[in-house]
Formats: sequence, structure tokens, C-alpha cells
Amino acid sequence: MNYRKFGKHDFEISILGFGCMRFPVINDDESKINEKETIKMLHYAIDNGVNYLDTAYPYHGGNSEVIVGKALQGGYREKVRLATKLPVWLVKTYDDFNIFLKEQLEKLHTEHVDCYLLHALNKYSWRRMKDLGALDFLTRAIKDGKIKYAGFSFHDDFKTFKEIIDSYDWDFCQIQFNYLDENYQAGISGLKYAASKNIAVIAMEPIRGGKLAKNLPKEVKAIFGKSKIKRSPAEWALRWVWNHPEITLLLSGMSSLDQVVENVEVANDAYPMPLSEKELDIINEVKEIYKKKIKVNCTSCGYCIPCPNNVNIPKIFNLYNTAFMLDMLEESSKNYREFIEQGIDASKCVECGNCESMCPQHLHIMDSLKEVHKVFTTYHSR
Repeated sequence: MNYRKFGKHDFEISILGFGCMRFPVINDDESKINEKETIKMLHYAIDNGVNYLDTAYPYHGGNSEVIVGKALQGGYREKVRLATKLPVWLVKTYDDFNIFLKEQLEKLHTEHVDCYLLHALNKYSWRRMKDLGALDFLTRAIKDGKIKYAGFSFHDDFKTFKEIIDSYDWDFCQIQFNYLDENYQAGISGLKYAASKNIAVIAMEPIRGGKLAKNLPKEVKAIFGKSKIKRSPAEWALRWVWNHPEITLLLSGMSSLDQVVENVEVANDAYPMPLSEKELDIINEVKEIYKKKIKVNCTSCGYCIPCPNNVNIPKIFNLYNTAFMLDMLEESSKNYREFIEQGIDASKCVECGNCESMCPQHLHIMDSLKEVHKVFTTYHSR
């Protein structure tokens, strides 16, 4: 396993972090984690050098923290830097900061969290957090020993990112970064700005919710096939992120032991600036193919669900993007019929707007749902 220095601090962290939001589940129920398999995956990762775990209050319906806490018993807690996140959208008063942290410490079976993040900040939630005293709370929690390092995860524009970075003595930050999102949200500008201040930068969505690893368009397969170095699509995506020396580590939301094994193997020999000019040209070609095919810029992060009317937004958008990225419109339209039969299709949207207020990508979800329903039902009726 390769390691990099954690920003201004005198310790090293594994370049591969375990993102705990895509654990294997039972019967497609995101709240029902396959505990045995998940703990096996986490132990394998830690035993093979991964020393950073990232979870959050809402992951897997609130159960991710519970399973992570169980997995870290028996001496594993001392082997990792544990990160979790404050659900800023649920905080109404200053007292809530301490209430949520106390609950999280209990679920994780630990006396302190190594890395604590304000979750999914944007310009609006940032203003609320400042007004409610979030920065004072972080300072106090560090002083009290309940957290060691303060950070935030981010989903907005570079201007907002810079404002947040300049407002506090942050230890680290977390941004969305992959070869399709180089100039999206904080992007490469945010990466370099934070790194210039010696703030550790963690990359999330390096494989874009798995979309850069599976069901590739034939054009993309052909482009990767040009390389004399044979790599899986996931490895290409991970190596592109690690190719930036300003990145401290990346988080992979692994959902099977095979994925953990593959990612650990790749991380064992990944170094800054390892890609040749020809390899970077190959990735640039792939970028252009994907950008032309993607219809909805959804990463399946799940922040938009549960929907009060049971619309399964991430699965609907995933089906829609798959239809066009993989030239599977006929098959996807047939699959959409199952959504209709289950009562979770896009037509059930009542435009309450809850999903758009939670979306880190700031997607126009309600309009996109109308378009998806129109395309799929029109094709099916032909």
C-alpha cells in the first residue's frame, strides 16, 4: 500500500480509503447491510494497509456507522483513521451539533472520531452552519478530544469552496474528483487551492458511482484497448485521480470483496505522475465519448432518497443514462415497465422539491424525471 502525508500533519494515510456508503445489502434494501460480508471486506482492506474509513450519519439509512463500529472491534479501531460526517441539514440549533456527535460516537463504539466533516456543504448550508456556530463547535470538539481533525465535504462552485477554505483552519476537505468531473464543482482549481494551503484533499466519486467501471460503451472499450498496458476501467479511473500529487487519498465505495482486492492491488503500486502522455490522451478520448452520451449527471449518491412518494430517483436516472451510454434504449424501456408496475416510476413525482434541495450535483431532478418518463413510455408504445 502506498501512503501520502495528511496535509499539514505529521502522519501518512493510505492513498486508498474505504468509502462506507455502498456496502453489499440484502434484497436490494439499502438499509439492510449484509453484515458478515461487509465486515469481511473491511477487515481485508485494513489487513492489507487501508487505514482510512469514511462513513456518514445517513449512509445505508443510518446503519453504516453501526456496522463500521462493529467491524472496528477487536483491535481494528487502533489501525485506522475513522471519518464520519455531521448531517448539517438536520441541525436546527447549536445543541444539535453535540447531540448528533454523541449519537455517532455511540454508534461507532469509539470515544473519538479522527476526522469529522460538515457534510455536503454548499453556499446555503455553509451560511446556516456559520450562523449556528459550527466553527466554534468544531474548535470545542477538538479541544475536548471528541474529534481530532476538522474538515468538510463539498458540492458547489469554486467561489463558494474558496470562501469556505479561507474561513477556518481546516485540516482536510473532500471534493468530487474523477476524469469526467475535472472542472466540476471545486474541480482542479479547488484541489490546487486547498493543497496550496497544506490542507489534505480527499477525492470522492473517483469512479463516479461505478459508472466508469462497468457496462462501458464499445467506443470506450476500443479506446482503452489501444494501450499496451492492460488495465481494468476502474484502474484507469483510480490511476487518473492518483496522478494528481495534490490528492491525499481517494475514497472508493466498494460493494464486494472482489472490488476491495482489485483496488488494494492497484493502490500497491500507484504513485504521483505515473501516467504517460499517451495514457492521458487515451483518457481524454474516453472523456469525450462519455460526455456526449450522459443524459443526467447523476452519481447515484442517494442523497435524494427516500422520496416521500417512493420515486426511486437514482435507479431511474441510472437506467436512463445506461440506455444512451450503452445503446440499450429498447431494453431499458422494458425495464422501466417494472418501475411503473412497482409504483416507483418518474410519473409518481409530485414536485415537492425535496430531492432537488438535497442533490449535491444541483440537478433539475423534477424536469429530468418528466423527460425520462416521456422517453421511455414513448419508446415502449411504438
